[in-house]
Amino acid sequence: CRCYTCSFARSRYDENRTKGITAGTWQPWTDAEPVRAHIRTLQDCGMGLRAIAAAAGVDRKRLQAITAGRSERVTGPQEKVRPALAAAVLAVEPTLDNLAPSTLINPAGTRRRIQALVAIGWPQRHLAVRLGMTPNNFGAMLGREHVLARRALAVRDLYDQLWQADPLDHGATPAGVTRARKHAATNRWAPPAAWDDDRIDDPAAFPDWTGQCGTPQGYAIHVRLGLMPACQPCRDARNARMRQQRRAQKAVAA
Repeated sequence: CRCYTCSFARSRYDENRTKGITAGTWQPWTDAEPVRAHIRTLQDCGMGLRAIAAAAGVDRKRLQAITAGRSERVTGPQEKVRPALAAAVLAVEPTLDNLAPSTLINPAGTRRRIQALVAIGWPQRHLAVRLGMTPNNFGAMLGREHVLARRALAVRDLYDQLWQADPLDHGATPAGVTRARKHAATNRWAPPAAWDDDRIDDPAAFPDWTGQCGTPQGYAIHVRLGLMPACQPCRDARNARMRQQRRAQKAVAA
Protein backbone atom coordinates (compact mmCIF):
# COMPACT_ATOMS: atom_id res chain seq x y z
CA CYS A 1 0.00 0.00 0.00
CA ARG A 2 1.32 3.46 -0.91
CA CYS A 3 -1.24 5.55 0.97
CA TYR A 4 -0.02 8.40 3.15
CA THR A 5 -0.77 6.60 6.45
CA CYS A 6 1.12 3.43 5.52
CA SER A 7 4.00 5.34 3.95
CA PHE A 8 4.36 7.49 7.07
CA ALA A 9 4.29 4.41 9.34
CA ARG A 10 6.94 2.71 7.17
CA SER A 11 9.19 5.76 7.24
CA ARG A 12 8.90 5.96 11.05
CA TYR A 13 9.72 2.25 11.30
CA ASP A 14 12.77 2.61 9.03
CA GLU A 15 13.93 5.65 10.99
CA ASN A 16 13.64 3.86 14.37
CA ARG A 17 15.30 0.76 12.91
CA THR A 18 18.26 2.78 11.64
CA LYS A 19 18.65 4.54 14.97
CA GLY A 20 18.45 1.23 16.85
CA ILE A 21 21.05 -0.42 14.63
CA THR A 22 23.37 2.55 15.03
CA ALA A 23 22.97 2.50 18.81
CA GLY A 24 23.27 -1.29 18.99
CA THR A 25 19.82 -1.66 20.58
CA TRP A 26 17.90 -3.05 17.62
CA GLN A 27 16.19 -6.29 18.63
CA PRO A 28 13.48 -7.18 16.13
CA TRP A 29 13.11 -10.71 17.55
CA THR A 30 13.19 -12.36 20.95
CA ASP A 31 13.25 -15.95 22.22
CA ALA A 32 9.83 -17.63 22.00
CA GLU A 33 10.44 -20.17 24.78
CA PRO A 34 9.34 -17.91 27.72
CA VAL A 35 6.19 -17.06 25.76
CA ARG A 36 5.55 -20.73 25.02
CA ALA A 37 6.05 -21.66 28.69
CA HIS A 38 3.64 -18.90 29.79
CA ILE A 39 1.02 -20.11 27.32
CA ARG A 40 1.30 -23.62 28.77
CA THR A 41 0.90 -22.22 32.27
CA LEU A 42 -2.23 -20.35 31.24
CA GLN A 43 -3.59 -23.50 29.61
CA ASP A 44 -2.94 -25.47 32.80
CA CYS A 45 -5.02 -22.86 34.62
CA GLY A 46 -7.95 -23.49 32.30
CA MET A 47 -7.48 -20.86 29.59
CA GLY A 48 -7.85 -22.05 26.02
CA LEU A 49 -5.70 -20.73 23.20
CA ARG A 50 -8.58 -18.63 21.89
CA ALA A 51 -9.12 -17.03 25.31
CA ILE A 52 -5.40 -16.30 25.66
CA ALA A 53 -5.30 -14.70 22.22
CA ALA A 54 -8.32 -12.54 23.01
CA ALA A 55 -6.82 -11.38 26.32
CA ALA A 56 -3.49 -10.57 24.65
CA GLY A 57 -5.12 -8.88 21.67
CA VAL A 58 -3.38 -11.10 19.09
CA ASP A 59 -4.48 -13.59 16.47
CA ARG A 60 -4.92 -17.16 17.70
CA LYS A 61 -2.90 -18.52 14.74
CA ARG A 62 0.15 -16.61 15.96
CA LEU A 63 -0.05 -18.42 19.29
CA GLN A 64 -0.60 -21.69 17.47
CA ALA A 65 2.65 -21.11 15.59
CA ILE A 66 4.49 -20.58 18.87
CA THR A 67 3.13 -23.69 20.55
CA ALA A 68 2.87 -26.20 17.71
CA GLY A 69 4.15 -24.69 14.46
CA ARG A 70 2.55 -22.66 11.73
CA SER A 71 1.75 -25.50 9.29
CA GLU A 72 2.85 -28.93 8.10
CA ARG A 73 5.64 -27.27 6.12
CA VAL A 74 7.17 -25.90 9.31
CA THR A 75 8.98 -28.41 11.49
CA GLY A 76 8.44 -27.58 15.13
CA PRO A 77 7.18 -24.51 16.95
CA GLN A 78 8.29 -20.98 16.15
CA GLU A 79 11.58 -20.14 17.88
CA LYS A 80 11.55 -16.34 17.61
CA VAL A 81 8.75 -13.81 18.15
CA ARG A 82 8.37 -10.06 17.99
CA PRO A 83 9.01 -8.33 21.36
CA ALA A 84 5.59 -6.66 21.26
CA LEU A 85 3.86 -10.03 20.88
CA ALA A 86 5.93 -11.51 23.69
CA ALA A 87 5.09 -8.62 25.99
CA ALA A 88 1.36 -8.89 25.19
CA VAL A 89 1.20 -12.62 25.92
CA LEU A 90 3.37 -12.48 29.04
CA ALA A 91 1.08 -9.78 30.45
CA VAL A 92 -1.93 -12.13 30.40
CA GLU A 93 -2.78 -13.58 33.80
CA PRO A 94 -5.24 -16.43 34.53
CA THR A 95 -7.72 -14.15 36.28
CA LEU A 96 -11.36 -15.03 36.69
CA ASP A 97 -12.34 -12.54 34.00
CA ASN A 98 -10.06 -14.20 31.45
CA LEU A 99 -11.22 -17.77 31.99
CA ALA A 100 -13.77 -19.43 29.74
CA PRO A 101 -17.23 -19.47 31.42
CA SER A 102 -17.31 -23.28 31.63
CA THR A 103 -13.86 -23.59 33.23
CA LEU A 104 -13.88 -25.45 36.54
CA ILE A 105 -11.99 -23.59 39.26
CA ASN A 106 -11.27 -23.84 42.97
CA PRO A 107 -14.43 -22.91 44.93
CA ALA A 108 -12.65 -21.27 47.89
CA GLY A 109 -13.37 -17.66 46.94
CA THR A 110 -16.96 -18.39 45.90
CA ARG A 111 -17.68 -20.28 49.12
CA ARG A 112 -16.09 -17.60 51.31
CA ARG A 113 -18.07 -14.79 49.68
CA ILE A 114 -21.36 -16.61 50.21
CA GLN A 115 -20.46 -17.44 53.80
CA ALA A 116 -19.42 -13.85 54.47
CA LEU A 117 -22.77 -12.55 53.23
CA VAL A 118 -24.63 -15.04 55.41
CA ALA A 119 -22.49 -13.90 58.36
CA ILE A 120 -23.82 -10.36 58.04
CA GLY A 121 -27.41 -11.57 57.85
CA TRP A 122 -28.18 -12.45 54.24
CA PRO A 123 -30.44 -15.55 54.18
CA GLN A 124 -29.18 -18.18 51.78
CA ARG A 125 -32.61 -18.34 50.13
CA HIS A 126 -32.31 -14.66 49.15
CA LEU A 127 -28.83 -15.18 47.76
CA ALA A 128 -29.99 -18.18 45.73
CA VAL A 129 -32.82 -16.14 44.17
CA ARG A 130 -30.44 -13.32 43.26
CA LEU A 131 -28.16 -15.82 41.54
CA GLY A 132 -31.05 -17.41 39.66
CA MET A 133 -30.61 -20.71 41.50
CA THR A 134 -32.88 -23.00 43.46
CA PRO A 135 -32.08 -23.56 47.15
CA ASN A 136 -31.05 -27.16 46.39
CA ASN A 137 -28.65 -26.16 43.60
CA PHE A 138 -27.32 -23.33 45.74
CA GLY A 139 -26.52 -25.67 48.62
CA ALA A 140 -24.95 -28.20 46.27
CA MET A 141 -22.72 -25.51 44.78
CA LEU A 142 -21.28 -24.71 48.21
CA GLY A 143 -20.34 -28.34 48.74
CA ARG A 144 -18.71 -29.09 45.39
CA GLU A 145 -14.97 -29.46 44.85
CA HIS A 146 -15.08 -27.14 41.83
CA VAL A 147 -17.27 -24.33 40.58
CA LEU A 148 -17.84 -22.97 37.09
CA ALA A 149 -16.01 -19.73 36.29
CA ARG A 150 -19.26 -18.05 35.25
CA ARG A 151 -20.83 -18.95 38.59
CA ALA A 152 -17.80 -17.66 40.47
CA LEU A 153 -18.09 -14.38 38.53
CA ALA A 154 -21.78 -14.09 39.39
CA VAL A 155 -21.06 -14.67 43.09
CA ARG A 156 -18.22 -12.16 43.03
CA ASP A 157 -20.47 -9.50 41.47
CA LEU A 158 -23.23 -10.27 43.98
CA TYR A 159 -20.75 -10.01 46.86
CA ASP A 160 -19.55 -6.62 45.60
CA GLN A 161 -23.17 -5.42 45.54
CA LEU A 162 -24.26 -6.72 48.94
CA TRP A 163 -21.34 -6.82 51.37
CA GLN A 164 -22.11 -3.29 52.59
CA ALA A 165 -25.89 -3.52 52.19
CA ASP A 166 -28.41 -4.12 54.96
CA PRO A 167 -30.47 -7.27 54.25
CA LEU A 168 -33.47 -5.66 55.94
CA ASP A 169 -33.50 -2.99 53.24
CA HIS A 170 -33.74 -5.66 50.53
CA GLY A 171 -36.64 -7.85 51.59
CA ALA A 172 -35.10 -9.98 54.34
CA THR A 173 -37.10 -10.35 57.55
CA PRO A 174 -35.61 -9.72 61.01
CA ALA A 175 -36.11 -13.41 61.83
CA GLY A 176 -34.37 -14.46 58.62
CA VAL A 177 -31.42 -12.16 59.33
CA THR A 178 -31.10 -13.52 62.86
CA ARG A 179 -31.19 -17.11 61.65
CA ALA A 180 -28.55 -16.41 59.00
CA ARG A 181 -26.19 -14.81 61.51
CA LYS A 182 -26.66 -17.63 64.02
CA HIS A 183 -26.02 -20.23 61.32
CA ALA A 184 -22.82 -18.45 60.29
CA ALA A 185 -21.65 -18.09 63.88
CA THR A 186 -22.26 -21.78 64.56
CA ASN A 187 -20.19 -22.74 61.52
CA ARG A 188 -17.48 -20.13 62.14
CA TRP A 189 -18.10 -18.36 58.84
CA ALA A 190 -16.06 -15.17 58.63
CA PRO A 191 -17.74 -11.85 57.73
CA PRO A 192 -16.52 -9.60 54.90
CA ALA A 193 -14.42 -7.52 57.29
CA ALA A 194 -12.25 -10.57 58.01
CA TRP A 195 -11.27 -11.05 54.37
CA ASP A 196 -8.74 -9.15 52.28
CA ASP A 197 -10.07 -8.69 48.74
CA ASP A 198 -6.65 -9.57 47.35
CA ARG A 199 -6.53 -12.91 49.20
CA ILE A 200 -10.10 -14.13 49.49
CA ASP A 201 -9.64 -16.37 46.43
CA ASP A 202 -6.37 -17.84 47.72
CA PRO A 203 -7.08 -21.35 49.09
CA ALA A 204 -4.17 -20.94 51.52
CA ALA A 205 -5.47 -17.66 52.99
CA PHE A 206 -7.28 -17.47 56.33
CA PRO A 207 -9.74 -14.89 57.69
CA ASP A 208 -8.30 -12.15 59.86
CA TRP A 209 -10.89 -11.96 62.64
CA THR A 210 -8.87 -9.65 64.89
CA GLY A 211 -6.70 -7.59 62.58
CA GLN A 212 -3.67 -9.51 63.86
CA CYS A 213 -4.61 -13.13 63.26
CA GLY A 214 -1.65 -15.43 62.85
CA THR A 215 0.31 -13.63 65.58
CA PRO A 216 0.49 -14.15 69.38
CA GLN A 217 -1.25 -10.80 69.78
CA GLY A 218 -4.15 -12.10 67.71
CA TYR A 219 -4.93 -14.81 70.26
CA ALA A 220 -5.12 -12.21 73.05
CA ILE A 221 -7.54 -10.14 70.96
CA HIS A 222 -9.68 -13.23 70.39
CA VAL A 223 -9.93 -13.64 74.16
CA ARG A 224 -10.64 -9.97 74.81
CA LEU A 225 -13.39 -9.77 72.18
CA GLY A 226 -14.88 -13.13 73.08
CA LEU A 227 -14.20 -14.55 69.61
CA MET A 228 -13.58 -18.02 70.93
CA PRO A 229 -12.45 -20.56 70.10
CA ALA A 230 -9.59 -18.65 68.51
CA CYS A 231 -8.77 -19.31 64.87
CA GLN A 232 -6.18 -21.93 64.06
CA PRO A 233 -3.47 -19.46 62.91
CA CYS A 234 -3.72 -17.62 66.23
CA ARG A 235 -3.60 -20.85 68.20
CA ASP A 236 -0.56 -21.96 66.23
CA ALA A 237 1.19 -18.62 66.81
CA ARG A 238 0.42 -18.73 70.54
CA ASN A 239 1.68 -22.31 70.88
CA ALA A 240 4.87 -21.45 68.99
CA ARG A 241 5.55 -18.54 71.34
CA MET A 242 4.92 -20.71 74.40
CA ARG A 243 7.37 -23.34 73.09
CA GLN A 244 9.94 -20.64 72.50
CA GLN A 245 9.48 -19.29 76.04
CA ARG A 246 9.89 -22.78 77.54
CA ARG A 247 13.11 -23.32 75.58
CA ALA A 248 14.40 -19.96 76.79
CA GLN A 249 13.59 -20.84 80.40
CA LYS A 250 15.37 -24.20 80.09
CA ALA A 251 18.40 -22.48 78.59
CA VAL A 252 18.56 -20.02 81.53
CA ALA A 253 18.12 -22.83 84.08
CA ALA A 254 20.93 -24.80 82.48
